[in-house]
Formats: sequence, structure tokens, C-alpha cells
Amino acid sequence: MTDLATIADSYISLWNERAPAQRRALLTRHWTADASYVDPLMRSDGHDGIDALVAGVQQRFPDYSFRLIGAASGHGDYVRFRWSLGPSGESSPIEGSDVAELKDGRIHRIIGFLDKVPEAA
Repeated sequence: MTDLATIADSYISLWNERAPAQRRALLTRHWTADASYVDPLMRSDGHDGIDALVAGVQQRFPDYSFRLIGAASGHGDYVRFRWSLGPSGESSPIEGSDVAELKDGRIHRIIGFLDKVPEAA
């Protein structure tokens, strides 16, 4: 059985990893080569695309980090978890929920939802 907390933790670790070589190692270890990611704002496929997507989010929010909200849940090859994105030690202005589809115990597909986003000025 897949450890749901490990899947969610590895996902959050990827988004917080600033060193490109370490981020690639996380992708290789925890994601399938043909993985895909989609949310209301972005879509990427494969390790190269997902790595570029993560780097872009880090560039846009250089002082923010991702944190899990609560515990992951799931069944079969699916894991669901909530996350927040914001500055350390402060209330997070962005929150979301993601569903991971696993293949051979690794992330194969992510479908993301934005639950809380700041209003445009």
C-alpha cells in the first residue's frame, strides 16, 4: 500500500526545492516520466515541463513556500491533499486542493484546484 503522507510530502518538497538538480532528482524519484499536471492556470507534461512550471512559480513568488493543510486522504491509485502558499510565519493568501493519480506508486497525473486566491486590485 502506498503511504499517502509520503506522496503528499514529496509533492510539496518538489514545489519548495529551489536547487534545479535536487528538483530534478525529486521528479525522477517520485513522478513517472510521462507525468502531467493541470490546474486552472497552468498545464505541463513530462519532467521538463513540470520542472519549468515549478521554477516559474518559484520565480513569481520568491519569498513564498508551500505547506500541507491537514492530512492526505485517498483510495486505490488516488491521493487527495490540501496545500497553502505564502510567506513563512504568515497567513497564506493562496490555498488549493490537488488530486494525484499514481502509477506504480509514483505520481502520474495531478489535477489541481485553487480554493483561495487573492482578489485582483
